[in-house]
Amino acid sequence: MMKTFAELNFPGRLIAVEGLDGSGKSTQIYLLKRWLEAEGIKVYFSEWNSSELVKSATSKGKKRELLTPTTFSLIHATDFADRYERHLLPLLRAGYVVLCDRYIFTAFARDVTRGCPPDWVRGIYNFAALPDIVFFFKADLEVSLNRILEGRPKLKFFEAGMDLRLSADPYESFRIFQGRILEQYLAMAGEFKFMVMDANQHVEKQQALVRKIVGERINLARFRRRRPLPLPPPLPPDNKAKETEEDLAA
Repeated sequence: MMKTFAELNFPGRLIAVEGLDGSGKSTQIYLLKRWLEAEGIKVYFSEWNSSELVKSATSKGKKRELLTPTTFSLIHATDFADRYERHLLPLLRAGYVVLCDRYIFTAFARDVTRGCPPDWVRGIYNFAALPDIVFFFKADLEVSLNRILEGRPKLKFFEAGMDLRLSADPYESFRIFQGRILEQYLAMAGEFKFMVMDANQHVEKQQALVRKIVGERINLARFRRRRPLPLPPPLPPDNKAKETEEDLAA
């Protein structure tokens, strides 16, 4: 049976956020990070598919549309294993609160939706401990789609699940693909004790609840820095003068 980092007696704690693309989870974990930093907590942030070891390979494979579901799964597992061993574990041993924008549950949901056997997917991640808190941001598909399209004109190929040939229309493909991923997430919610959040609510309301849950579940006083973070170095004299001139001119 998989255990959390607290159950494994790690000094640190790990909080993960999960959700569909466009659910607002990245915004929520960013706000949580800023709040913890302001509270003087030792905090570290990590995101899915960000290891320098495999980032270029993933990018090339996506551009040429060469990645099969199995290849996709193995590349992401390699990425996660590299970050887990080189970043997450050392900081958890050092007593940090580690924040993860997506964790192994992203693979469990996406890879199975793409056709990989569930037992096989879980097996390649069996080295990883469970987060101490998992927030799952549940948003309506239309809300997620609108949020994604706000910042760019069209959906990305893999993001819309176009590799699965679900529909020739990328927007319909997105709805089908993300709908299937949502089913996988909801099936995991009870098993892994997700904190299911209403991602259709206002950002501020969601964040207030996130902070409340974190404060109740984790003794944050244990993770405060003994010394405050150092102030940034002063600007050189020329920059100070320039900054003053700009202030006066404004």
